[in-house]
Amino acid sequence: MRFEVLTKEDMNALSRELSRAGIMNRPKEETTAEIEHYFVVRGTYAELVSVASEVPAIGEKIEAVKLAYDELIGDWEPGEVRELNTLFEEPDLAKLSVISALVEAGAVEETDDGFLLKEKVPLDALNIELRFPAEEIGDEVEELEKGLNATLVTEYTLEKRYYVEVLEVERELIEAALDIAEDYATEESYVDAMFDGIARSVLAGRILELAEKYKRKNELIEAVMELEPITIEGKNERVNIYYDEDAIEDFLKVLQTLGYLKVKGNRIWV
Repeated sequence: MRFEVLTKEDMNALSRELSRAGIMNRPKEETTAEIEHYFVVRGTYAELVSVASEVPAIGEKIEAVKLAYDELIGDWEPGEVRELNTLFEEPDLAKLSVISALVEAGAVEETDDGFLLKEKVPLDALNIELRFPAEEIGDEVEELEKGLNATLVTEYTLEKRYYVEVLEVERELIEAALDIAEDYATEESYVDAMFDGIARSVLAGRILELAEKYKRKNELIEAVMELEPITIEGKNERVNIYYDEDAIEDFLKVLQTLGYLKVKGNRIWV
């Protein structure tokens, strides 16, 4: 299982803690490219409303914009300066679109103390920019391009990412690794690693049980394939483990590297 961390320092610190706990691990750095495609549309709020019936995705966005406008402008009086953290208690793309439109219209001015509201501009007159992930638009692309002259924007990001791979399959060591990594790993990678570790532990256990009976590799793999999918039942959840023959072949090499069994030719020793 693999944990992603945010910095090289965290990667090295997590690796050291795992090693001190007797958990085999391997820090790893990767330079990766992330590519995202968006359709960007721009128009006055009134123009966006006029095409909303033909493009449902627009309707969802402009409703959020209206709510954001009402919340921002409702009790904000001209001449009043508001700090950024009072306008955005948490990330809000709709509010960001409205503030950007107000700044562009000259109704809001950014100052050293925050944002100064100079005048209240009707929402219908504001130029709003909306962004839609390409994969979410689907069949609406043609209507989006026709009605609002949408622009396809591609964002390419090259970044260094840091990981720590845990090489263990024993449940006790996996749980210990999860306890240690909780203070370092990103939330998404932690959740993925948790299920990966549990699944690999269960799969390793089943293989080792079968290896006591089947001493030939081809017979062992065949017996493991007959179990697929392996299901783990919890109180309110279920995990299904799927795999193919090539994956099991590689997993046997992992178990051999960890010292759980020995494979030579078509023979298996536990």
